[in-house]
Amino acid sequence: KLDRDGIISPEVEVRGDEVLIGKVSPLRFYGPVERFILETQNRRDASITLRHGEQGIVEKVYVTETSDGNKLVKVVVRETRKTEIGDKLATRHGQKGVIGLIVPEEDMPFTADGVRPDIIFNPHAIPSRMTVGQLLELLAGKVAALSCEEVDGTTFNETPEEYLRRKLKELGFREDGKEAMISGVTGELLEGTIFIGPCYYQKLHHMVANKIQARARGPVTLLTKQPTEGRAKQGGLRMGEMEKDCLIAHGAAMLLKERFSSDATKAPICKRCGVVATIDYTKGRIYCPICKRGDVVWIETAYAFLLMLNELKCMGIYPRLVVEEG
Repeated sequence: KLDRDGIISPEVEVRGDEVLIGKVSPLRFYGPVERFILETQNRRDASITLRHGEQGIVEKVYVTETSDGNKLVKVVVRETRKTEIGDKLATRHGQKGVIGLIVPEEDMPFTADGVRPDIIFNPHAIPSRMTVGQLLELLAGKVAALSCEEVDGTTFNETPEEYLRRKLKELGFREDGKEAMISGVTGELLEGTIFIGPCYYQKLHHMVANKIQARARGPVTLLTKQPTEGRAKQGGLRMGEMEKDCLIAHGAAMLLKERFSSDATKAPICKRCGVVATIDYTKGRIYCPICKRGDVVWIETAYAFLLMLNELKCMGIYPRLVVEEG
């Protein structure tokens, strides 16, 4: 899919892990002479790819130079998405919220005039964030839509609430902006009146498609032998102290053992000293680093526990384990 210059062309469909910019770099860890000789022969692939799990169409390709005179290439990828549960929206008053449910249009409540709302938001958001301007926007938007005239919606402006109330009353509506609504499910009149009006909503960049994360298997870190951390590294979700407490509370003993044995490893322990024995692969023997005896017992434990023992030894603390042959 790359062009002759090694850069992808605009309007090309791309999927996760596909190359956008073809690039090679010289091998590292060479001396100056070796680098000069091998620079033209051995190269490693350093191509820039689309992130794993993403897809789209190349929108634009920018080829320019940096202030230092180096070549700079930027690729913009676009993707058409539908709004889904978990996406974040916000009004122009900073009243943010996450979509919790998407229902069919016929199940939405409607007014006597047949108007169905696009969004129903929780009124508990008003006292906490105190976005009074949004309530005035709903009133002003209703007046503007019904009377076909502009209403200045600038925050702290001179358009008084009394004027909006009076205009609504003149237009045959309740002055507080509330209306009786009918349930789209049962067809019955809803108890109480509902505040309804037009209001600008904007979609934020926080979309669930960018944040959803799961894995069955994948890379692990070299030091701890635990799964890598972070969505970009195809990492796992952390099973922390509180998650452990939940499993204990539910009595899920087998699941608890399985989750906390992902890095299970066997280690030789000296019966006499209780310290982790040393394995000499050259001579093919196992011995205690303190008493030099080879009388050991093998235990199965988490690799992270052995790592902690080594870190304690670095601090001058030598922990001893009490072991029994079972």
